[in-house]
Amino acid sequence: MTLNETIARLRAGHLMVRDAQEWDELSTNLGLAYDSKDDELIEQLRPPFLQSWRTVTRYVLRDTLDAAGINVADPNHPWGIATLTANGISCEPLLCHADETDAETGAAVYDGPQLLTFADTLTNYTDCLTRLFDGQE
Repeated sequence: MTLNETIARLRAGHLMVRDAQEWDELSTNLGLAYDSKDDELIEQLRPPFLQSWRTVTRYVLRDTLDAAGINVADPNHPWGIATLTANGISCEPLLCHADETDAETGAAVYDGPQLLTFADTLTNYTDCLTRLFDGQE
């Protein structure tokens, strides 16, 4: 499977679950909860938000990633989608900018993590997949 085919299936798999606007609304609502420091709302929204991204990657895209020779494991970063590994190279697409959270605790460095839009998350994911495919050459 080529990089472009994998990216297309990655996008389609996520859009089967929710359209881009719904993914963006989830990010926006969780971001607003962080901005308002509403711990109760954060605890209500954060787990299903993370789980949605992780479930699509682990289960919906399982065959696609297997066909590309990519192993999927649990994320290490609190805002990670999954740890993806191929040919000894690992990367982890994130749902926020990597430098905005403490990787140990997931706590925001500032008021709250700047969560990525659906398009930005897919760009982050594409960058990760590109590193893995480049390592296969």
